Amino acid sequence: MGFKGKLVASMEIKCGGHLFHDLYQINAHHVSNISPDKVHHFNIHEGDQDLKVGSVIGWKYNHDGKVKVTKQLIEAVDDEKKIITWKVLEGDTLELYNSFAITASFEDNWATWTLVYEKKTEDTPEPITLLSLMIDITRDLESHLHNN
Repeated sequence: MGFKGKLVASMEIKCGGHLFHDLYQINAHHVSNISPDKVHHFNIHEGDQDLKVGSVIGWKYNHDGKVKVTKQLIEAVDDEKKIITWKVLEGDTLELYNSFAITASFEDNWATWTLVYEKKTEDTPEPITLLSLMIDITRDLESHLHNN
C-alpha cells in the first residue's frame, strides 16, 4: 500500500489561459523550443499533432540537475474549462511513485497545476521540485506568449 498525496499550485498569468491550453493541446512540440533548458524533447507515441484523450506522448526534461524522461497518456481534456489531465505511464517519476497524474487548468488569467500521486514508501519525498519545474516552465511559456 502506498501513501497518497496531492500538490496544487496556482499562479496568475499575463496572457489568457486559452493560449496555454492551445499550446499544450495543439502545439506541445513547441514547449521544448520555448523552454529548452528545462524541456529537451517532446514526441507523440500514439495520436496526432492535435492531442486528444487517448494520445500517448513523451517528454525528455531536466529535473533536479538530471535529464529524465516520461511517457504520458492524455486522460482528459475539457476545452471549455481549459483543463488537461495526463497520467504517467512510464519513466523516471514511476521509480518513486506507484501512480502519478498531472492536471493543468488554464482558466482566464490563472494557471493551476495539480499533481496527484501515490508514493511507493512513506520516505519518498513529496514532488515539490517537480511542481516547481512546472511553474518555471509556465513562466517561460508566459514570457514567450506575452511577448508575441
